[in-house]
Amino acid sequence: MTFKTTAAAAALAALLPVAALASEDIADQYPQSPLYAKPVEFIPNVWSAIGATAPPTYENTGHNNNLSFLVTGDGVIVINGGAAYVLAEALHQEIRAITDQPVKLVINENGQGHAMLGNSYWAEQGVPILAHVDAAHEIEAYGGTILEGMKRYNRDKAAGTSVVGPTETFEDRKVIEMGDMRVEVLHLGPAHSPGDIQVWLPDEKLVIAGDMAFHERMLPIFAETDTSDWIDTWENAFESLGAVYVIPGHGHPTNMDQVRRYTRDYLVYIRGKIGEYLDAGGDLTDAYYVDQSPYAHLDTFEELATKNAGRVYEEMEWE
Repeated sequence: MTFKTTAAAAALAALLPVAALASEDIADQYPQSPLYAKPVEFIPNVWSAIGATAPPTYENTGHNNNLSFLVTGDGVIVINGGAAYVLAEALHQEIRAITDQPVKLVINENGQGHAMLGNSYWAEQGVPILAHVDAAHEIEAYGGTILEGMKRYNRDKAAGTSVVGPTETFEDRKVIEMGDMRVEVLHLGPAHSPGDIQVWLPDEKLVIAGDMAFHERMLPIFAETDTSDWIDTWENAFESLGAVYVIPGHGHPTNMDQVRRYTRDYLVYIRGKIGEYLDAGGDLTDAYYVDQSPYAHLDTFEELATKNAGRVYEEMEWE
């Protein structure tokens, strides 16, 4: 299906003012549901329940990522299992209120808890689950630890959740033709965490970017994250999609200029700062405190900025 650029641009413009209201200080925007926010239709048939830009908490039920779904005309494709059984169940209730089309596939954007712990609900419904092969390995190796971490903050809201891996994996590309939609599930290369994937709708020029792209909250850099590879994947593969619209892993739908500024440009910036510090003979002790003030307005800055600097130092020290 193809939408007129003017109509899609109007949809984007209508949503942008809402993005300004995002704040990690808001504990829950949809108190009558375990979901942090009610799903919204970004462009026709592409919906997302936007999660909190704060860390996972009992108040937000761990819904701090985006739970998206596509209404194809011949079934629904859900992107992300959710951080708990109760979140997946709540999302399904919202889907049923929107369409009588059945959920036919769930896609995990990576092997992190907010992408896959809700698989336990979807598997109970008999829905196939797709993930990248590296994400499947992460779930198998660390799923139990991730589940225990979720139980600590979610307490009674963790009821029913168990570790369930994907029923199908892929390596580079999986094309799905369903109803009126062509959906390309892509592994473009190393990025934020093992098994990161992007869901690309070529007809709509929309990418559900997963943790490739951030903009309202500071991106976290993990011990296993290779920031140089992330930049390479961005520049050599992600940009070349030519996406007009971006639903990031966290934060409101936006455009490429916005996510480039707060993802690719931030990675280049922090590597530049740490590179200068290394050239001056600095050690890890003070590397945590390199200047990141241009990004201090982002949610989770206080939680992540110093950790990010330390991890980039440890990465670049041996490059």
